Amino acid sequence: MGRRVIRKATLLSVLIAVLLTAMVVTPASTAATTITAQQVRLTIESITPDVPRKPTDVIKVTGKLTNSGTTPLTNVLVRLRPSRQQFTGRAAMEEYLAGGFVSDYASRSSTLVLPSVPAGGSTPFELTTTPMALTLSRFGVYPLGVEVLANGWQPAANVRTFLTYAPPDAKLRKNKIAFALPIIDQPRRSDNGLFIDENLRTSLLGDGRLADLLRIAKSQPKNVTWFVEPALLDDVMAMTAPYKVRPKSGTEVSRPGDTSAAGWLAAIRTALAGQEVVATPYADPDITALAHQGLDEETAKAIKIGGDKARELLKRDVPATTAWPVAGKIDEDALDLLTVSGVTTVLLNADNLSTHAAQDTAVNTSANTSANTGANTLPAVTPDAATTIDSVSGPVKALVADPVLSRTLELEKGVPGSSTLQKQRFVAETAMIAGEQGGTLPRSLVVAPARRWNPNPAHVTNLLKTAASLPWLTSVPLGSIKPTKASAPHAGLTYTDTDRKAELSKKYLASVKRVAAKAALTSGITSERLPSVFDTAVLRLTSSAWRTKTGTGSAEVKRVNEVVDESIGRVFITGSDSRTRSLAGEEGQIPVSVKNARDEPVSLTVQVTSDSPDLLEIVGDGKPQRLDIGAKQSGTIQVQMRVKVSGDSLLTIRLRTLDNKAYQKPAKLTIKATGYTGIALVIVGAALSVMLAAVVMRVLRRRSQRRAAKSAKPRENEHV
Repeated sequence: MGRRVIRKATLLSVLIAVLLTAMVVTPASTAATTITAQQVRLTIESITPDVPRKPTDVIKVTGKLTNSGTTPLTNVLVRLRPSRQQFTGRAAMEEYLAGGFVSDYASRSSTLVLPSVPAGGSTPFELTTTPMALTLSRFGVYPLGVEVLANGWQPAANVRTFLTYAPPDAKLRKNKIAFALPIIDQPRRSDNGLFIDENLRTSLLGDGRLADLLRIAKSQPKNVTWFVEPALLDDVMAMTAPYKVRPKSGTEVSRPGDTSAAGWLAAIRTALAGQEVVATPYADPDITALAHQGLDEETAKAIKIGGDKARELLKRDVPATTAWPVAGKIDEDALDLLTVSGVTTVLLNADNLSTHAAQDTAVNTSANTSANTGANTLPAVTPDAATTIDSVSGPVKALVADPVLSRTLELEKGVPGSSTLQKQRFVAETAMIAGEQGGTLPRSLVVAPARRWNPNPAHVTNLLKTAASLPWLTSVPLGSIKPTKASAPHAGLTYTDTDRKAELSKKYLASVKRVAAKAALTSGITSERLPSVFDTAVLRLTSSAWRTKTGTGSAEVKRVNEVVDESIGRVFITGSDSRTRSLAGEEGQIPVSVKNARDEPVSLTVQVTSDSPDLLEIVGDGKPQRLDIGAKQSGTIQVQMRVKVSGDSLLTIRLRTLDNKAYQKPAKLTIKATGYTGIALVIVGAALSVMLAAVVMRVLRRRSQRRAAKSAKPRENEHV
């Protein structure tokens, strides 16, 4: 029996040698032209099992070879390129994937010869081996490549990945791992009533991004923490009722309530019911930019409104005390701004918070020499994800996401088979961390993809299930991870000039700041000091989404500014078509009326000042007068004035909030004074006296003339 096995193995070896020799000696006349990189695509579709546990476990690699050229591939050899030399650290794994050298050999059971692959066609393949065949004996991560040769031994394609072997006797630390998955979008409304495009509805349907996120949530992954952006929920909720949208044509269109929006909102509420959920600040603002440009109040509003909206729309308690800054990066100013607003935990990227991880000692044995670099020292041990950092409000928990593990959740577009390769890397990376020689205590790991990722539901769900099955990992919610003895000291926050340049610009935020100041006035004059209806609209302007869409953001700033101006203009000084008043006499009153066209009562002050106090004086102290006006009503104050010199004078009328902030631009009023004062009255009095004397003299003269006439008539009669 043993001789038969030996004979079969020998025969197989001879056959492979003959085939390989035939490929080598193939005449040039029968070989195809040089193979280009674009002609052959090698796709790895599966590698099973995820982790071989026994020496005899069959490792099966399946895939597909695609020939996109115009000529067939002949004498095709597909083979494994494994190595019995295990990796000594994560840095070595990175170098291997980048093309670093690795010693390799082909096992007798891992080579396949294909007669040909037709032009424009594909051919499947399957390669098998075992840990025993690869002479693997201990726990570790090993190189595993697949190579294709064709047309006379020409290299056609190759793929590098990893094989993790964990025999039953392997003693491994069990590390905690937490997944932070974002449900974050860009703002879809410029103000509370108008949608800026149709993209939200598209994203909720079919293979849309938000529809895919819902599919992942519905799979109920174990111990995942979801970061939900409340402005997204708010926008979806707004779509459930009739709404207006401004499509690319620029003309506003009315839409009925969207049933898909209502269905998505109800489904995400149900899917997240049993999972840990964290509310991001409303509209996911660019916190570092706001801190640097003095918009501190907007950060506090975003955190409060975000928590309130998430609780309202998800119908459950949702904390807002964990912040995930854009790109996972923050500086001390922004950290202080967050903590004074109630944040107690921040989720950061590894390059933002560096740690002083312990260094492993040098090992001079060949067994521990790096497989691809030849180095005899091991890299730094992967630090624990949790640590504490100081802020103005005291110590803050910082959770640091592992960048390599985080990328395994994301797939490269247009790269078939990347899901299998990403899963293999996730398994290998976490196994390497578990086996690192420098760490003795269990550690915590955090995985967090890009905040506006476009996930593949099948890949994400499969990876989460794989994580839950690995013997060296325990899946936990993010909130359960706390600093421990394994936490490495940190070197402080690192925020570079490049990070600063990526923020929303100073110019952009200056325009947002002006709109925010005006929007605050709309609440500052309400009698009950109600929150501004524009608070959420302004917060949407601060979204980190506009970092890469400055043009769209600027257009929305302009739009919100116009709407705010229209609202401010609904409280105004009446008589704007006739700004001239007449004042007769030395003193008098001028009425100033203010119209409130809003749907709620307002309270403000009216201040009137004279531009020429030497001509026209305001009687009294000149302090602003309070004016309370009901909804859709007008209010009037009386201004007492004293004329010093007749003629035209200007008054300036200012409307102010009760906390003395200017409301609208000042209005001008012309006063035509017709009274007489001082020397003018003396002159007029003298003129009246002269005129009266003249009148008296004229009356006396006429009387004298009548008497003379009467006395002359009798004399005339006597002569007759």
